[in-house]
Amino acid sequence: MSKILNVEHLGKTYVSGSKSLTVLDDISFSINTGDTFAIIGPSGSGKTTLLGLCAGLDRSDTGSVTLCGSELGALNEDERALLRNENVGFIFQNFQLLPTLTALENVVVPLELQGIKNATNTGKELLGKVGLGDRWHHYPSQLSGGEQQRVALARAFSNSPSILFADEPTGNLDQDTGDRVVQLLFELNQEAGTTLVIVSHDLELAKKCDHLLQLRGGKIVSNEVLIES
Repeated sequence: MSKILNVEHLGKTYVSGSKSLTVLDDISFSINTGDTFAIIGPSGSGKTTLLGLCAGLDRSDTGSVTLCGSELGALNEDERALLRNENVGFIFQNFQLLPTLTALENVVVPLELQGIKNATNTGKELLGKVGLGDRWHHYPSQLSGGEQQRVALARAFSNSPSILFADEPTGNLDQDTGDRVVQLLFELNQEAGTTLVIVSHDLELAKKCDHLLQLRGGKIVSNEVLIES
């Protein structure tokens, strides 16, 4: 089985004046195409920093990340942006919808920027799949938190990404709403055959994945296979 993400001896240190803080220390793991992979750990363990490095949003100080066959350290900013646009989807804790655009426009704009035809029809179809077929004309301020995250789900899958990174996707939602979003996330992911990487502090959510990587203090403390693929 091919590897879609390979991380080797990754390290990241932030320096402020005379002080330095090592956020990630010698992190190595790989993810196979089509797997669901959870990264868990307490606040401050380095989870979100690791996700940013894996997705090419930031650069590591040591080690390497190979994403979709490209070693990110060898790419410039424009090349990394192109790789993300063509291969990567994102879901964030705070939704990150554009407030001046409707739900449909938030889903469609990324498609239109890529020159994809029938973007509006695709957007409406995706919003229908997340239960918002009758809410596509609403603005984010007119939607609940759960509805906004469902719009974000539709947007994340709109460009048929090879890999999707979800950073605390239920962090701002109540239990019932979060459970519904998680159900939709896994349903859409299974239908699309996307590789899914979830960063969370929620062990119950993480246990739904094939693999579980646990961080503490910027180091890997366990790397388990939960479901044999």
